[in-house]
Amino acid sequence: MSLVSENIKYLRKLHHWTQGEFAEKINIKRSLVGAYEEGRADPRLNNLQNMSKLFGVSVDAMISRDLTGKTHEELEALNKSSGGMKVLSITVDEEDNELIDLIPQKASAGYLNGYADPQYLEDLPKFQIPSLPRSGTYRAFEITGDSMLPIRPGTIVIGQYVDSIHDIKDGRCYIILSKEEGVVYKRVFDYTKEHGQLFLVSDNKAYSPYRVDAGDVIEIWEAKAYLSMEIPEYADDDLSFEQLKNIVLELQQEVIKMKG
Repeated sequence: MSLVSENIKYLRKLHHWTQGEFAEKINIKRSLVGAYEEGRADPRLNNLQNMSKLFGVSVDAMISRDLTGKTHEELEALNKSSGGMKVLSITVDEEDNELIDLIPQKASAGYLNGYADPQYLEDLPKFQIPSLPRSGTYRAFEITGDSMLPIRPGTIVIGQYVDSIHDIKDGRCYIILSKEEGVVYKRVFDYTKEHGQLFLVSDNKAYSPYRVDAGDVIEIWEAKAYLSMEIPEYADDDLSFEQLKNIVLELQQEVIKMKG
């Protein structure tokens, strides 16, 4: 049997799950679990990722390291030493293309409990954006509040999954899922080496920055795009409405002269 086969079998038994119970948790057939454990089939990437999330170990560890004999504590330490972030569950279409799961405002509270549950993700709205690079994994979040103006409440922010907390680029916008705060959208600064914390900053200066312990962070998504139903109004330093009308009138006069 291959290394990944041995690891799947060992980790399942370590959690005291039958093949049927394990199959149900990652939404596959029991017979497929048997094929994986006996080395008769190799797990697809999305199934490996779902197993990784469920076991609390990275995909890299599952396919490249001998995990047999390790305790829960040793596996947890192994995960932390690799940079921290767990691999998440994903959903795909019939052609095995990844879909973007949308977390609406009304579902964001439940996301803290359901982010690792394939059934929870299965019930979420899904869509695709062809222009996004296919190398990344994306999720969309409908944001609330006015802490990140001019991005307004109700805007859908599309984030790309960040594999490690150490990949954060200071000052960029991220969606953070943490045990204490749930889902938030902020600018993030990495002070994990100095203080073991992330500093979260709002674009709206009426909101004070605050800190989140690195150990409480569950998922990080770097903001890559957003969808909004509101067209931005002119800012104070942009053209006034009257100025804009005058420009249109001047253009009309020029067109009349050209026709003459």
